[in-house]
Amino acid sequence: MTIRAVLFDKDGTLLDFNATWMPMYRTFAGIVAHGDMGLTAELLRQGGQNDAKGIVAAGSLLAVASTGEIAALWASIAPNHGFDDLVLEMDAFFQRESVRAAVPVNGLSEILAGLKQRGLILGLATSDSEEGARASLTPFDVLQHFAYIAGYDSGHGIKPGPGMVNGFIAATDLRADEIMVVGDSGHDMAMGRRAGVGQCVGVLTGTSPRKILSELADHVIDSIADLESLL
Repeated sequence: MTIRAVLFDKDGTLLDFNATWMPMYRTFAGIVAHGDMGLTAELLRQGGQNDAKGIVAAGSLLAVASTGEIAALWASIAPNHGFDDLVLEMDAFFQRESVRAAVPVNGLSEILAGLKQRGLILGLATSDSEEGARASLTPFDVLQHFAYIAGYDSGHGIKPGPGMVNGFIAATDLRADEIMVVGDSGHDMAMGRRAGVGQCVGVLTGTSPRKILSELADHVIDSIADLESLL
């Protein structure tokens, strides 16, 4: 089996999850709650964010879900949020704010450029919106390295379903067993398994600890900087 392509998750894999998303979740929860600090805390708590510990819980909605899933939860807790379409408002907020809030993992640009120079085909599969993904990565000058970018709204379904991998296959004429999926969550690993990819690799720059990922992935590495050892 020869790996010819790498399909990356974005948040927690290419971007430091907690540093990027916790401030944005906190701010938008406050907007939904109309400044009510108790309600803001409840929205975050039920979503899986623990501000006291500075983490988002592995496998929680805020860690792995699409905007639609998060919006549904928050609307059930704060039904008087005042927006006609909470999903659209969330997507617009995250797309706008992520341009300045996104924190890349160390060496992001150099790592992706190196993989591309090796002849690997690179793709992106994220639970963010497609435009949100492009916006958050634009500051780091890496979009040109990707042959494929899919978000929850790109028409391939959401994780942990295999649709984003299948879309990558269709866009590149690859076989599933030629693809390595790299991500920080159980949803990423399940997506890869369901699509029959060649390797599933977990990284520790997101919300899931090694113990969880080691039960789901073929390999667990500290960050994408260690991918070279697997190729």
